[in-house]
Amino acid sequence: MAKIKKGDLVQVISGKTQARGGDRGKTGKVIEVLADQDRVLVEGVNFVTKHIKVGQSYRGAKTGGIETHEAPIHISNVALVDPKTKKPTRVGFREEVGEKGGIKKTIRVRYAKKSGETL
Repeated sequence: MAKIKKGDLVQVISGKTQARGGDRGKTGKVIEVLADQDRVLVEGVNFVTKHIKVGQSYRGAKTGGIETHEAPIHISNVALVDPKTKKPTRVGFREEVGEKGGIKKTIRVRYAKKSGETL
């Protein structure tokens, strides 16, 4: 089970501060998790400019130019935001007994280590 998943609210915990033009302290939702590269795509964080070659669409409109979009950031540089305290926290796993259709099952759930809140 992954510690950070798509849709989680995370905060950047390393890098340059916002006063120096960096992203440390910014929060955003995880758009995509690139598990094989240990990277995540976070909404509103780590913007890069990309130059797209000028071309034409099938209707004749010009395409291309300079675009800005989010680039992946390493998963170790972000921390999950605790839903209770709204501060970055570590993620743990615990097994809880749940009942489904009259049958008891043990389920692994993620929880915030600072507050103990289930995620």
